[in-house]
Parts: sequence; structure tokens; C-alpha cells
Amino acid sequence: MIDTPTLVDQYCHGVLRTELGLGTFEAQLAGDAGPPASGTTFFDTQTGFAVRRWCPPLLGLEPHCPPARYLARRRELGAPEAERLLLRATGISTYLVDTAPHGDLTGPAEIAAASLADAHEIVRLEPLAQQVADTSGTVDGLLANLSEAVHGAAASAVAFSCTTAVRHGLALTPEPPGPGEVRGAAGRWLAGRRAGAPLTDHVLLRHLLWIAVASGRPLQLHAGPDDPMALGDFAAATGGLGTDLVILHGYPYHRQAAQLTSLFPHVYADLGAALGRTGSRAAAVLAETLELAPFGKLLFSSGARGLPELHVVAARAFHEALGRVLADWVCAGAWSRTDAERVATMLASGNARRVYGLG
Repeated sequence: MIDTPTLVDQYCHGVLRTELGLGTFEAQLAGDAGPPASGTTFFDTQTGFAVRRWCPPLLGLEPHCPPARYLARRRELGAPEAERLLLRATGISTYLVDTAPHGDLTGPAEIAAASLADAHEIVRLEPLAQQVADTSGTVDGLLANLSEAVHGAAASAVAFSCTTAVRHGLALTPEPPGPGEVRGAAGRWLAGRRAGAPLTDHVLLRHLLWIAVASGRPLQLHAGPDDPMALGDFAAATGGLGTDLVILHGYPYHRQAAQLTSLFPHVYADLGAALGRTGSRAAAVLAETLELAPFGKLLFSSGARGLPELHVVAARAFHEALGRVLADWVCAGAWSRTDAERVATMLASGNARRVYGLG
């Protein structure tokens, strides 16, 4: 096996501060999926099996123990102690935390304290725009405040993220909207929205993205259920401007995301969240991605939200998959061990430190 160094988790969220029952834990385990079918459980998934494999020993139990026993032990320790034990066992030295509202989740400072690691903030663009709109009474005020808010956030954030632009017209019209388009869209949004209403107008989303591009901070784009190749035109339009794009959540289109990284110098792709969700198939998914992407364009993340267990699973799946894939290539004589260890460091932390300026 090839040893991998400590990790930079280049995209994650905080964890829940509250004690969790079986139903709440399963809901977090499933991510954005709906409730399980009657008579079934989300523990019967690749992620569920991975949690039962890796996490019980960290809380003093045997691997693969029943979910009820694991959750009882978790409650016995208490949420803060379970969080500390789990996060400190991940091998993650730096967390980049998307602080968009997702309930009662810990922020970067709390994650840093619990894990004895570094943590930095990623600012989500859509909630930032909603906050600005809530305090802007005119079109001129909204547009001025949007620009000021984004550039102000860039002073402390390591990156921006956007979850909805691909679904709301970015792929169809990747260029910056004109001033008239922007003013019209801003007026419609102010007139028709209620406080806290989400931003879905494709003109304003594009305008917001281009403000973020102008800031120079890396911009993380959620491909979601869409083919990442839909981002190709936006990648072409932003080439040469000095802002890196990072494609998040490209699985099951990970090969398409990898292809984009080879076509555009400023495009990168996320690795870890897909590996954490594919469990025992993680090595195959990683190998498919490495077939197409330059090795300097791939970054580990957990994509975890709500459960510290998901940080553990993503980190262990990445370590195991990367070690297995690279060891096979070394044993076959295709790679030297020195090169394998160098590439492992790039994927685990080096690429993220370069892209986000972490030193």
C-alpha cells in the first residue's frame, strides 16, 4: 500500500451540535435523498456499511456493530465527545467549510477546536445575495451592495461556492449579463420576493458569479445531478481571468468532470465526496477519474454535512482507494514508488494548498 499524508478537506460543512436518534441520524446519512422506503434503512447503503466499518472502533466498539448499539454508545459519550473522537481520527489537517445555513451546524472555529486542525470559510453566494436583498430597498442599492458584499467576503474567505447556477441557465448563457438585463432582474426580484426567499433568477445568478470571478477567489460550482460538461462554456468564458473553477459533486459523471480538467488550465475537480458515497467501489471510481484528469487537477474533499462520521468515511475511503490504486500500478511496474507517493501528496493536500493559497 502507498501511504498518504494528512488531508486538506477542500469542501465540507459543519456537524450537528445536537444528540441524534435513529431517524435523525439516518436522515443525515442519506444526504439529500428522501425518507427510506417502509421496512428499509439507509444503513443498508454503501455509506451505511462504511460508517459501521470505520466508526465504531473510534468510539470503543467492534467494527460492523449493529446501528442501535452504535447510536447508544454515541449518546452515552455525548455529541461533543463523539465529534472530537471522530474528527481527530480522520487524518484531516485543514477543513474548508461552506457556512451556508443548514440548520444547527458547527462553524469553522468549532470544527478547528474539535479536530485540532485548521479551518477556513467558504462563502456560499446565494445566501449572501439573500442577506443583501433583505437590507436593500432599491435596485441601485441592491447592485452596489452585492458587489461590496462579495468583494468584502473575499478578504477573509478562501473560496466562493454556488449550488444553483448550473440548474438556472448558466450552461445556456455563460457570458456576463448586460447592465439592462441585470437591473431588470434586480427590480423583479426585489418586487416579488419575500424576506429570505432563495435566489433563482438566472440573470442575477450569472451576475453574482461574474462578481465572484472578478474577486479572484476560487469558485466552487456544484454540478449536482447534471453532466459537468454543461459547465464547459462557462469554463471557456472564464479562461485566462485568473480565477480557478472547482467542480463539486460530479459523480456519477466523474469522467466528464475529469475531462474538463484536462481541457481548461483553470478547472479542477473534487474527488472525496464520490469516494465516500461509493464505499467498497471507491477504488474503481478513483481509477476511472485518474484515467482522464491531470494529477495536479484533482482535490480531496469529504463533502460531509451534519455527521462527523461522514468525514471519517470519506477520509478512510480516500486513503484506502488511493493506496490500493497506486500500489497496483507500482506493483505492475507502471509507476515508481517515488512518483506514486508524490502524486498521493498532490491529491491529498498539495493541490488544495496551491489552489486556495493555504501555504
